[in-house]
Amino acid sequence: MLRILFSPRVVALHLLAVGALVACVLLGRWQLGVFEDSGRPQAAMDPAPVAVTTLTETGRHLDGEVIGRKVTAEGTFDATRQLLVTGRDGGLWILTALDLGDGTSIPVVRGWIPSPSDPATAVPQGKLTVSGRLQASEPTDSVQRARDVPPGQVQTVSSAELINVWRGGKLRDGYVVATAQNPAPAVAAKPVPVAPPTASGVLTWRNLAYAAQWWIFGLFAVFMWWHFVRDAVRSGTAGRDSGPGPGPEPGAEPDPDPGTGADPEHTPEAEAGSPSRPAAV
Repeated sequence: MLRILFSPRVVALHLLAVGALVACVLLGRWQLGVFEDSGRPQAAMDPAPVAVTTLTETGRHLDGEVIGRKVTAEGTFDATRQLLVTGRDGGLWILTALDLGDGTSIPVVRGWIPSPSDPATAVPQGKLTVSGRLQASEPTDSVQRARDVPPGQVQTVSSAELINVWRGGKLRDGYVVATAQNPAPAVAAKPVPVAPPTASGVLTWRNLAYAAQWWIFGLFAVFMWWHFVRDAVRSGTAGRDSGPGPGPEPGAEPDPDPGTGADPEHTPEAEAGSPSRPAAV
């Protein structure tokens, strides 16, 4: 049986079955990965920057499609309205209100600092232009409120909370995470990374069906391999068991013809030597 299983023909069948099975498994895994990726958030269009005043208003929440958009804001930073946001990657955010010159202001995250004594907390003077991405106001219940927050610090960038802290002005909803400032500050804080806008993914069930089909093909290849190997073993075993039958023993005389008698009186020699009988008168 082992000679049959390792014959050149059957070995070629083994290799073909292994190659087909590996290919089907890998192709099915690839299609499954495409299906999984389709459900993840996808990169959305990233339009050119627009003025922040065109996307935000006072007393009105941001629309979902504008979150993450590139914006620009012109104005002056209000040194009397600056806070530090605690619990941000082991440090703090510098949050300063930018007066837009129309009676409204918008919070701007100017960057990240490791400690409150960092020199980057100094508020830039004069009119400037801030470029960044617009973010939605953070919910106040998203973090566990601490009782010992130092003065001048907050735990969230919440418009509802900032309205009560920065009194006497109109505050636009949301905030801007600055990526650049013109003119640049004397001491700049570390920029806070912010992701571009994304769109929700849509699962492509067709790719999941393709993955299942490839794996079914792999199982079919295993079945066909087993079927052909079984037939090869059966045919080889049957050929070995059905060999030629035993022949006559050497030196043995063949049996006499059953149609001819063995009586010596009826042999041709006896008939030739015997006289003919006279015919009866």
